[in-house]
Amino acid sequence: MNNQPILDVKDKPKTAQWLTLSIQHLFAMFGATILVPYLVGLDPAIALISSGLGTLAFLLITKFQVPAYLGSSFAYIIPIKFLNESFGPGAAMIGTFLVGFVYGIVALIIRKGGYRWIMNLLPPVVVGPVIIVIGLSVASTSVGMAMNNPDGKYSVLHFSVALVTLAATIIFSMFAKKVLSIIPILAGIVVGYVYALVVGIVDFTPVVKANWFEMPKFIIPFVSYKVSFTWDIFWLMVPVAIVTISEHIGHQLILSKVVGRDYIKEPGLHRSLLGDGMASIVSALVGGPPKTTYGENIGVLAITRVYSVYVLAGAAVFAILFGFIGKITALIHSIPTPVMGGVSILLFGIIASSGLRMLVDSKIDFDDKRNLVIASVILIIGIGGAVLKLPFKDIQIQGMALAAIFGVLLNVILPGRPQVDDDMFKTDGTTNEKRTA
Repeated sequence: MNNQPILDVKDKPKTAQWLTLSIQHLFAMFGATILVPYLVGLDPAIALISSGLGTLAFLLITKFQVPAYLGSSFAYIIPIKFLNESFGPGAAMIGTFLVGFVYGIVALIIRKGGYRWIMNLLPPVVVGPVIIVIGLSVASTSVGMAMNNPDGKYSVLHFSVALVTLAATIIFSMFAKKVLSIIPILAGIVVGYVYALVVGIVDFTPVVKANWFEMPKFIIPFVSYKVSFTWDIFWLMVPVAIVTISEHIGHQLILSKVVGRDYIKEPGLHRSLLGDGMASIVSALVGGPPKTTYGENIGVLAITRVYSVYVLAGAAVFAILFGFIGKITALIHSIPTPVMGGVSILLFGIIASSGLRMLVDSKIDFDDKRNLVIASVILIIGIGGAVLKLPFKDIQIQGMALAAIFGVLLNVILPGRPQVDDDMFKTDGTTNEKRTA
C-alpha cells in the first residue's frame, strides 16, 4: 500500500483545503451516524453533536496522534431500542455511560498488564459470529421499514422507494469513483429521498418552517431523567462491548497499516480504547448513542492519504455545528422510513457479511468441533433472541448480549483454545496463533 502522506498526522492544511477535507470526512460518516438514532428513537441532531464532541475527546486523549472519527455504533441498536421502548431514553443513556466506563476499565488493565489477554479472550471464532448476529438481528426491522407505510401496512409505493434507494446504494458502493466511492450510504439516501419526493411521500413543510438555528432536545442526566442503575441496563448493554472492543482493536490495526505507524504501541491501545470509551460517556451525557471508530473515515484516509488530525478535528466541529442548524435537522427528520429501510438492508447485510469475512480471513476451521460448537451456539442464541432470566432482582440477559457471554465462556472453558503470540499485533493486521491442548 502507498501510504506516503500528502498531509501527515501533525500537518496543518491551508484554510480552503482544510474546510474541503473536513466536510468530506463529515459526509463519509453522515449516513451511518444518523441511521442509528433514526432506528432507535433518538435525535439525529444530538447524534451528530455527540459524534463531534466524542471525536474531539478521542483526539485529546490520544495526544492528537491517531487520526480517527467516532460515529454511532450499530452494535447497540437492539439493546438501546429495547431500553427506549421499555424504560425511556434515560435508561439507554445510563447504559451508554456504563459501556464507556467498561472501556475505561479495560484500558486500565491493558495499560498495567499488556494486551495479549484480551485477544485470547476475544478470538475471531467468538467475535465473527457475534458480528453476524448484530447484522441479522435487525433484518426484520429493515425489511419492515422498507415494505410498510406509516400505518404498518404493506405498500408497493413505499417498497419501490426502498428498492430505488437500495439499488442506488449498491451502484455507488460497487462502481463509484473517488469521493462518491467513500459516501455510498449518503449518496443512496440522497437518491432515495429525491425519488420519494417525486412520488409524493415526503412532507417538506417542516423543513421550510424550521429555523436556521435551533436548540436540539438534549437528554441530560438529573434534568431530563432520574439516574437509577439497574442490572437490566447493565446486562443489556455492557456484554455487547465484547464485540465493539474487538472492533476497535481491528480498526487500530488497519489504521496503523494505512498511516504507517504502530498505534497499538504509541500512543498505545489503552489510550485509544480510553478515548473510544470517553466518547461514549460524552455522548451519554447529552443524549447520543454509543460511539465507535468508523471504517468509512479510515477509508477516506486511505484514499486521500491525508492523515492530518486537524482535518478530523475540523469534521468534528462541523458535525457539532450541523446539529444546531434547524433546517438540517428538519431535513433529516423528513427522510421517509422506506429510504432508511432500503439503505439498512444493504448496510446490516454488510455487517453480517463482515462477520463471515472475519471467520474466512482468520482461517477458522469448522472441521474442528470446538469452533463449530462456539459459532453454532452464538448464532442460535443471538438470532433466536434467547432470554436468560436470573432468579434474583428480575435480571434478564437477552439476545446478542447473551450470545456474546456464551461465546466468551465457551472459548474459555472448551479445551484446545488457541494462544496469541507476543508479536500478534502487527501493522499489517495479521495474527499468529498456536493451539494449546
